[in-house]
Amino acid sequence: MLCWHGKRGYRASPSDSPIRSSIESHGSLTTFADLGLGAPLLEMLAAENYTQPTPIQAQAIPHVLASRDLIGIAQTGTGKTAAFALPMLQRLSAQNRRPPRRGCRALVLAPTRELASQINNSFRVYGRHLRLTSTVVFGGVSAVPQIRALAAGVDIVVATPGRLLDHLDQRNILLDQIEVLVLDEVDRMLDMGFIQPVRRIGRASAPDRQTLLFSATMPDEIRKLAAEFLNDPVEIAVAPVASTAERVEQRVIHVDARSKPALLANLLTCDRSIERALVFTRTKRGADRVSRHLAASGVVAAAIHGNKSQGQREQALSAFRSGRARVLVATDIAARGIDVDGVTHVINFELPNIPESYVHRIGRTARAGAAGMAISFCDAEERAHLRGIETLIRQRLAPHDHSGAPVAFTPSIETQESRRPASPVRTPRQSIGKGAGERNASVGRSGTQGKVAKPAGPRSTGRPAAGAPAKTRADAAPTDLSNVRFLAAPKSPRVSNGPRPAEGGQTGRSGEVGRSHPKRRQRAGGR
Repeated sequence: MLCWHGKRGYRASPSDSPIRSSIESHGSLTTFADLGLGAPLLEMLAAENYTQPTPIQAQAIPHVLASRDLIGIAQTGTGKTAAFALPMLQRLSAQNRRPPRRGCRALVLAPTRELASQINNSFRVYGRHLRLTSTVVFGGVSAVPQIRALAAGVDIVVATPGRLLDHLDQRNILLDQIEVLVLDEVDRMLDMGFIQPVRRIGRASAPDRQTLLFSATMPDEIRKLAAEFLNDPVEIAVAPVASTAERVEQRVIHVDARSKPALLANLLTCDRSIERALVFTRTKRGADRVSRHLAASGVVAAAIHGNKSQGQREQALSAFRSGRARVLVATDIAARGIDVDGVTHVINFELPNIPESYVHRIGRTARAGAAGMAISFCDAEERAHLRGIETLIRQRLAPHDHSGAPVAFTPSIETQESRRPASPVRTPRQSIGKGAGERNASVGRSGTQGKVAKPAGPRSTGRPAAGAPAKTRADAAPTDLSNVRFLAAPKSPRVSNGPRPAEGGQTGRSGEVGRSHPKRRQRAGGR
């Protein structure tokens, strides 16, 4: 058994250590009753059909009940929330203390609003037979109801670091009397830049508190944080660090970046095994673009990301959970804490630039013993990200058989021709020389890429090539130049003996300007 020993790092506990003997004695536990939970919690678990604890629950609950600091390393979907929520509820209920005004007895920090809401809902479900109060605190909504709830005091606060720090600075909440501090998904908080706010919150908390830290990975920064906040913690790990769910079948499709939208739409349209899919993009705008493209293709999809209001995010999640939306397009904000049953596929429309994010993304499928598939789209510029992911998970992603989708996919190695915009196909007569119209159809520095002139009508032998301005004849229909840019306007015939237009009748730059203008005639004479 490995335990954290401050600056000395992880050290094996001696064979006669009470921590080791506790783990060994609880290694064969098969029911929640064996873990020491009280009757109200056991009654709730039975009503929810929870009969057997997961490995992290079986290992963590006895230590938390014994008031030990703990480091739990486990992937998403392994039951971490119940691993700390159940013993916390039992401890707070047994002590039966009133929460302090403008304070709380237990604090749970989570990286995202969705995860915070989900944890708070879990506390309410697990503790429905206990007389304990809880509230959730996060940004994107009015702070007034939160201030009112905190003013009266609450047993459990579940919060995101940013909004909680705002309340702490305004003295809406005091943390000097908390009994338990839980840091959930700490590696995600590290990725989102929340480590310094977490440090400030930890320093403002009661020094004799119990601290529980949960993470899927343990980079050096998190180890330093654990050394600062935890006192002689016990570490439990139910899976190797950065391992992926065993039931997730992982595949990759090498595809040109421009073909990704068509590929995604065809997969979702043709593969009926994709019953409910999470599609991940790297950017917020990318999520909106993908969602709009799927909607145009007849696939009902919702989008969720940081620019969405809290109401929009909850509406999108509700549509996805209820099945009204078959696809949820999200940034990495949804990679943690969104526990939606029945997600059959996770599709990485864009590979994450942080390999650990890939692990969290695909953890949204194959939950609660179900099977799932993760499909990743990889273009030429994402190959480095793919190599980093394969190094982290210690396996190669197999090519996905996408033969059922009626679309021609570009090979993974892009040639120079595949990077260039497609140019108009010329006939043998057109290839002799370029007319003005064809020059405007080509890609130039003036930003006219893709603007092609309308083809001229049927022509007889000896007339100019297609796209070139034809000589106007009296019996010929005028050429339509409305879609051709940068062509000179036809000049008005010069009248040598006619009267010069009056000064007030001269047109501006946007109209026809004859050469009879005195200034133009003067400049022409000067040249």
